[in-house]
Amino acid sequence: VQLVESGGGLVQPGGSLRLSCAASGFTFSNYYMSWYRQAPGKQRELVAGVTSGGSTKYADSVKGRFTISRDNAKNMVYLQMNSLKPEDTAVYYCDGVNVRNHYWGQGTQVTVSS
Repeated sequence: VQLVESGGGLVQPGGSLRLSCAASGFTFSNYYMSWYRQAPGKQRELVAGVTSGGSTKYADSVKGRFTISRDNAKNMVYLQMNSLKPEDTAVYYCDGVNVRNHYWGQGTQVTVSS
């Protein structure tokens, strides 16, 4: 089982990034997929989640700026991040869960700074 995140980096405030997560080794369409983040000295927090059918939910702090999506045919989940703020700086993790299993990736660093 693997969840491999990519797309992180350094971006200026107001900029955009698109994170990708490639899943393998499990039946992707059977899993609820999420993005979490963890900033230095803070607890990991849920950013956004998406059901197999495409229903989404977001943390209040990112509503209207971030969009989560998934492609069940490609076993991919994405996080489009717009209007980035310094407080969005964190390691972002891809997460997959169903009633039996819970998987997560190694994370990708997002730094928002001028």
